Amino acid sequence: MELWPWVTSALLLLLLLVQLSRTARFYAKISLYCALCFSASAVAAVVCLLRHGGRTVNNMSIISWFVRTFKYVYGLRFSVKGLEKLEGDQPCVIISNHQSILDMMGLMEILPKRCVQIAKRELMFMGPVGLIMYLGGVFFINRQRSSTAMSVMAEVGQRMVSENLKVWIYPEGTRNDNGDLLPFKKGAFYLAVQAQVPIIPVVYSAFSSFYDPKKKLFTSGTIKVEVLDAIPTSGLTVADVSKLMDTCHQAMRTTFFHISQIPQENGTPVGPRAHPVE
Repeated sequence: MELWPWVTSALLLLLLLVQLSRTARFYAKISLYCALCFSASAVAAVVCLLRHGGRTVNNMSIISWFVRTFKYVYGLRFSVKGLEKLEGDQPCVIISNHQSILDMMGLMEILPKRCVQIAKRELMFMGPVGLIMYLGGVFFINRQRSSTAMSVMAEVGQRMVSENLKVWIYPEGTRNDNGDLLPFKKGAFYLAVQAQVPIIPVVYSAFSSFYDPKKKLFTSGTIKVEVLDAIPTSGLTVADVSKLMDTCHQAMRTTFFHISQIPQENGTPVGPRAHPVE
């Protein structure tokens, strides 16, 4: 039995569904995004191995080039303010808000030289994606075992100074698209104080105007990015971590509302997608 007519009919039906159904378009674009991540990771891994021979932060520039091409597929634009604040040669901790799986594109769009990320250990086992993260020098932590996570963070603190690394962390700890910032976890701030390096906050505007899983919306759009002034930690101790964390959270939250054009009442966002932080 000839299969080609059935395959052709199935493809035509899929194309018709994508054209007529927003839900179908959403899942088609998500599937394409996952396919791009896996295929680009596989190709980039080969390039990294040929170019540098193994695990090194220098591979991040190769990875960044591949990921930055994704925006052309999805019609996304980035409007960046304050990028020069990331260009210093000194080590630092970079923190940013974390909204969706698309954050990787935003990260790679402005990734400075000699910058690595801290990621959950589970990502290391995601085939070529885990491999390329390993080759790029990403530090993996087991969030289920606090003692192991603390030892990894201690190692990160030592290496970021000795190897002149910038470390990118999502202090919310998980993806959040509720129209506000979640409370921060303290790990990034302990790290900065321990290493006595500055913290540089980076804020991305809300994705909800073009990407909304609840509404199955995924269209083209512009993402505003603002790099805030570095916050020094020289002379600070563990006793100052809570205040440092609150200072960063307040500055990032104010900027997030501003660049996302989210209305507020008494410092609390209002609207259908806005929910106060608990």
